[in-house]
This record gives sequence, structure tokens and C-alpha cells, in this order.
Amino acid sequence: MNQFYTAESVTEGHPDKLCDLIADSVLDECLSHDALSRVACEVMATRGQIIVAGEITSLHEPSVPGIVRSVLRKVGYDPDKYHIQCLLHQQSADIAAGVDRSLEQRRNPEEYRPSLQLGAGDQGVMVGYACSETPQMLPLPVVLAHRITSALTTARKSGMIPALRPDGKAQVTVEYDEDGKPLRLDTVVISAQHSPEIPDDELCWELTDKVLAPALQSLPPDEDTKLLINPSGRFVLGGPEADTGVTGRKLMVDSYGVFVPHGGGAFSGKDATKVDRSGAYMARYIAKNLVAAGLCQRCQVTLAYAIGKAEPVMVAVDTFGTGTVCADDCLADAVKLVFGLTPAEIIAQLNLLTPRYTQTAAYGHFGRLEFPWERTNQAKILRAAVI
Repeated sequence: MNQFYTAESVTEGHPDKLCDLIADSVLDECLSHDALSRVACEVMATRGQIIVAGEITSLHEPSVPGIVRSVLRKVGYDPDKYHIQCLLHQQSADIAAGVDRSLEQRRNPEEYRPSLQLGAGDQGVMVGYACSETPQMLPLPVVLAHRITSALTTARKSGMIPALRPDGKAQVTVEYDEDGKPLRLDTVVISAQHSPEIPDDELCWELTDKVLAPALQSLPPDEDTKLLINPSGRFVLGGPEADTGVTGRKLMVDSYGVFVPHGGGAFSGKDATKVDRSGAYMARYIAKNLVAAGLCQRCQVTLAYAIGKAEPVMVAVDTFGTGTVCADDCLADAVKLVFGLTPAEIIAQLNLLTPRYTQTAAYGHFGRLEFPWERTNQAKILRAAVI
């Protein structure tokens, strides 16, 4: 029996993504001056107001209002229309103590190892996923949804569709056959903020021709595909003026949609000692290498951590019955052998002290080759460890 799967994406001008962009811009500013900065930055944006709150411990004091205004301007909003409020303080001394010296080091101080220096910045569960369905090793609906919103932003910023405004979102439903292969494009929803002057039919044609057509080349619409363009009708008022945005509210957009469970921890605004972020990146890195090694067609990697403890409390692999060489518990053992899974090891392997996080904030944290966690350089080593 055929099944249908849906994924969504939002533009950088969506109020939630605007908050993610601001939070990660603050993080990058701190890291660019002090690589060991501890940042947990949260942002809320609403009509005429942007509030930046959280904990920052850094040798550099970022100019948060300046960062906020810069992001607003780049995205396409007028900074002069917003009052910016900063409510920031240093990281809790109790949390800092657990991160700076892991539980393992506190229990056995004579057995010092650099890999055990840092404890996890919080407890939590992180999930990584990869599949052989697309070159990005992501589900096709996820790839297509991000392509549409990225094309929407490009059409606006390039002047290709002058009537577009920053806010927008897309949703893609793909029909899969009985073998789990993408069969056809079932439904595409696109909502694009626009100027009040453009007629609806003109906007519809522009979006179909200049956004949807190029974004959907890998799976073009057929005669039965439902294209819903601005289904609510008029979309002139958008962004924080129309809808309050909050950091970390687009968890499934940032990751894998409905295809796998989510541990619940957001990514943006957090430095790499927060395993919500670094652990999720490592789980994706592992899953992608398992698939690239030919050890499975689909793979979910789950890691769990305790605050202050360096080693994970759980490492699990689920290949959904697609494993080609050995059972899932065997693959989990290989993962522990090949990959360093403490916060210090993850930071070193994925180069997570480099200020690159603003780039991750919109259009998905995964499937883009510029990020270190997208490499498949451990595939041969993994295969050798199993075989």
C-alpha cells in the first residue's frame, strides 16, 4: 500500500527563523573573538519588539543590539521599527563546574584524559538520520521543501520577483510506493508574503514559474499534483508584525521532519558544549557514514547524555531492517569503536569552535556539504570495523 509523507520549511524571514538567525549570529560573534565562549542565547520577536535573553560567558562582550539590527537589515526588515531589549547574564556557576570538569574526571582525578575533560552541558536525547533516497542522504520531501523556501528567498533578494517580502513557508507531500521509493509529488503548499500591489494571478504565475518549477525539477508535478499557492489568500502582513517568533520552535524544519523522532532540544544559539546541538550533529555524522559505508540503506542513530558526564549514557543504531552486514547492536559497537562521543571529542572531530552557525540557522542543518558533520570520511573505517 502506498504511503504519503510530508515535510515543511520556512524562509529566513519567518519570525521563528529570524530569531534563530539572531541567536546564531550572537553565538558566531562570541566565537570569532573567544573560541571557548559559552552561549545559550534565546530570542523572541513580536510587533515592534525583539527580546534577546540567556547566558553568555565570554572574553568578548558582543554588541547584541548591533547584531540584531544587522540581521534584520540583511533579512529584509527595517531595524528602526524595532525596540531591542537585552536580558543576558553569565552561565550558572554550577553548570559551568560540571562542564569544565566531567563527572569521570571528578571521580578519578588521577586518570586525566583530554577526551574526558568536558562534561555534557545538559542531559538529553539526540537523534541523527540518513538514507540513500537522495544525494543529500535525506528524505525527498525534506530536500524539496528546503529547495522551495531557498528559491523563494533567492527570487526576492535577486529582484526576480520584486513583489516578494521576507516571510514565507513551504510544505511538500510525496507519495511513496510499496517498496518505500518516492513515486510522485502529491501536494505542494507555498505561502509567500507579498506587496499589496501585485494581483493574485500574477503572483501565482511568478511563483509557479520562478520558484516551484526550478525547485521541483527532480520530481516535477504531474496532472494530479495539488499546487496550493497562498491558500489563505492575501499575505501582505508578515514577519514579527503578524506572528510572534521564538528561538527553537522549528525543530522538525531544522532536522528531518516527521521521518524520525526528535529528542526535543533546539540547536540555534547554543555553543558546542550543549549536546542538544553537538550531539545531534554527531548523530547525523555517524548515520551518514553508516549509509555511505553500504552497511544499511536507512539509519537512525540515537545518543543520550547526562549533564556533567562526558561519555554518553546510550548509543543506539536502528537500520529499520535495511542492514546489510550485521545486526544493529553490532553496528552500535562499531560506532563506539570508530567515533569519539564525548563533548571534547565531538568538538574536535567536527571543528565546532569555528564560527559558522549563522549559516545553519535557515534551510536545514543537514544535507549541505559545507558543514563538517556532512562528511563521509569515516565510511571505510566503519566498514572495516564491522567486516
